[in-house]
Amino acid sequence: MGRRWIAYRTLAGKEIHRFLRIWPQTLLPPLVTTSLYFLIFGALMGPRIGPMAGFSYIDYIVPGIVLMAVINHSYANVVSSFFSAKFQRHIEEMLVAPMPNWVILAGYLTGGILRGMTIGALVLTVATLFTDLRPTNPLLALAIALMTSLLFALAGFINAIFANSFDDISIIPNFVLTPLVYLGGVFYSVQLLPEPWHRLSLANPILYMVNAFRYGFLGVADVDIEVAFLLVGGLIVVLSLWAWWLLRRGVGIKH
Repeated sequence: MGRRWIAYRTLAGKEIHRFLRIWPQTLLPPLVTTSLYFLIFGALMGPRIGPMAGFSYIDYIVPGIVLMAVINHSYANVVSSFFSAKFQRHIEEMLVAPMPNWVILAGYLTGGILRGMTIGALVLTVATLFTDLRPTNPLLALAIALMTSLLFALAGFINAIFANSFDDISIIPNFVLTPLVYLGGVFYSVQLLPEPWHRLSLANPILYMVNAFRYGFLGVADVDIEVAFLLVGGLIVVLSLWAWWLLRRGVGIKH
């Protein structure tokens, strides 16, 4: 157990050091981007749009923008790091070392979660310059943020396993993840949508994550919070088992 802990701590430490070392590329850009969201959509357009679900527009969109940052960067950290390990072929050193597959998986996921949550906290700090929003249920908000970060770190790991080139690691974020995030109720309430778009939106899992996180801040949501936690928890179990099985079988790694 001691050797496994050392292996996990070493790998997780490397992953954390990796994104902290290049902080102008990993931490600074999302702060600039989200500041523009808050400025344009919140401060400038918000008064014209009016209140949303009984709250000022900027207060309504802050939780969604924070969770959007958590999602994007938890995913990006793992997919880029693990694919780089494959591409540079130093993943083979871990595979031949006495490191269980779950330790390798946990090490990469820790880096993704730490990056996602760090950027989420920084974005929330920037939001205080535009609003005095405070969470009504901080434990619930923290729980769904951690679960969402873990879920998309797992998704990034699986994407990296199947990727054969650097182009492959950008397909899912550009053509799947980004549309689902923007259509997940970040900037609007799905109650405003007519049928069949309202019903179709309920098939988007990110909608449940965004609304559960918003509920932790505002106490309002477009979906059942229990369903949101069950959905995210179920997806975490499924993707965890799938990622572990792919790593154990050496899919995309062993030739």
